[in-house]
Amino acid sequence: MKKINNVAIVGMGALGMLYGSMITDTLGIESVTYILDDDRFYRYKERTFTVNGAPFHPQFEKANDAKPYDLVIVAVKYNGLDSALDTMKNCIGPDTIIMSVMNGMISEEIIAQRYGMENIVYTVVQGMDAQHSEGTLGYTQKGVVCIGPVKGQTRDNTDAVADFLTRANVAHQVEENILYRMFCKWMLNVGVNQTCMVFDASYNECLTIPEAYDVLCKSMREVIALSPHFDLNLGEEEFEFYMQIIRNMNPDGFPSMEQDRRAKRLSEVEMFAGSVIKYGEKYGVDVPVNKWLYEEVKKIEAGY
Repeated sequence: MKKINNVAIVGMGALGMLYGSMITDTLGIESVTYILDDDRFYRYKERTFTVNGAPFHPQFEKANDAKPYDLVIVAVKYNGLDSALDTMKNCIGPDTIIMSVMNGMISEEIIAQRYGMENIVYTVVQGMDAQHSEGTLGYTQKGVVCIGPVKGQTRDNTDAVADFLTRANVAHQVEENILYRMFCKWMLNVGVNQTCMVFDASYNECLTIPEAYDVLCKSMREVIALSPHFDLNLGEEEFEFYMQIIRNMNPDGFPSMEQDRRAKRLSEVEMFAGSVIKYGEKYGVDVPVNKWLYEEVKKIEAGY
């Protein structure tokens, strides 16, 4: 079995800092390096980073100076994926394993177009409530990393990642059907991310404001209606499981798209409502709530 000893992370947002700090807490600061373009390298060298109020002193490396790593974790927003693929190019060797902790269902396919499918470990992360702003990360829930091979892949790389996460004391589980788990998490994000952004709401407000709660539930059920077309039959069990995840979040916290709204950044709406609408048209499934959410998000972004 491959043994992972060093990790490169591309992206220093909420998830990049969350997993970088968790790994270094157990395996030491030398185990993780953040790969940066020249501009970010010099800016971040001068920035103070904290995780739950404690100083965080990560290692940085310029992309042009990078060498192949055992594992590369892609932790950027959808809008930053293309540039991230360039940033990480020197980190990829013939045996480098690649994980994406990005939202949505398509990042692995995009990465595979550049670096091949063989060494990609399909990944979805859920249950964390990390919030990030200008180098400051706060969270109350660490969540869990779900990994697994897809059709045509062996378990070798999945087993290597599971071994590493065990040594790093990062909660994880190996899925028999990772695409099922990714679809479930996509359902969650379609609901809670977009609803919180449109209603400018926290997790608690999303659950307690009647109109917001109605939109949350209906948008998730539209994803459930799509699932049979992916040979995945989601139902009430999955709906209730992921609603409970929302209830377990920090009630005053809020997900990434609401963080985008407050920072006046473009969101990942194309990965959520945009994809739901596309699949709805393809398979003849009506998705009126996601169409409404898409329009509302675009109005908000146009007003920045």
